[in-house]
Amino acid sequence: MQITSNTGLVLEGGGMRGVFTSGVLDAFMKHEVYFPYVVAVSAGACNGLSYMSQQPRRARFSNIDMLQRYDYISLKNLIVNGSIFDPEILYERFPNEIVPFDYDTYEQNPCVFEVVTTNCRTGRAMYLSEKHDHRRLTQIVKASSSLPFVAHITTVDGIPMLDGGIVDSIPIVRAIDTGHHENVVVLTRNRGYRSSEFDFKTPKFIYRNYPRLRVALSHRTEEYNKQLELIERMEDWGEVMVIRPERPLEVGRICEDVVKLERLYEEGFQLGEKFILSEGLA
Repeated sequence: MQITSNTGLVLEGGGMRGVFTSGVLDAFMKHEVYFPYVVAVSAGACNGLSYMSQQPRRARFSNIDMLQRYDYISLKNLIVNGSIFDPEILYERFPNEIVPFDYDTYEQNPCVFEVVTTNCRTGRAMYLSEKHDHRRLTQIVKASSSLPFVAHITTVDGIPMLDGGIVDSIPIVRAIDTGHHENVVVLTRNRGYRSSEFDFKTPKFIYRNYPRLRVALSHRTEEYNKQLELIERMEDWGEVMVIRPERPLEVGRICEDVVKLERLYEEGFQLGEKFILSEGLA
């Protein structure tokens, strides 16, 4: 494989399953493998930030070490703050105090970094980039990671937004539409996985001001499974290369088991290195 201007990197979300992606990206950084275009969703966007700022193990620290130290996932947060994740720790203290984000390197990085969000008014995906306004960048990534039902709606540019995974969990079509016809896709589920969750019509009292969002939420599982099928077909046809866990996951979207998270991170790192060596990128 040769990385050219037509090569893209697509990062799926998946909450705490994203520790797999952080492992893959740390392997990429170890071997200085960088892509000219990255499009990422939710947890993939959070991990992608540290890849774009070229800060190895920073995402791992936030997903594993910081979880142990600060316990930022809890029902208490949901009850007190309206979000199951502690937003102050994740979006204020972490990037500015605990492990400061290297904004200078990020801004100087010539690679394009797009983050997927869901527009609550239209129920459609938005693809946003920001290289200079630090506050807007944080809000974009926060919006992409704002899980429905367990996190607040986040406003960006005056538009209410939620998790990009609601409508575009694996933005391979976006990558192709932007002219990137050779893509590496990092998934957080093993091949053959299909979500068994049931789609249901979202009651009108939930997101009452956003009827199109309710429609999108009502088809979420169906659309996700279609994307998984598309990726597998494209992989079989040699149209994309996929890095994914090799076995069914022990880690769910919300997980506080540090041992399981560490194991998934290590699997991501090993498979990232395996991909690099097999494609002659080292």
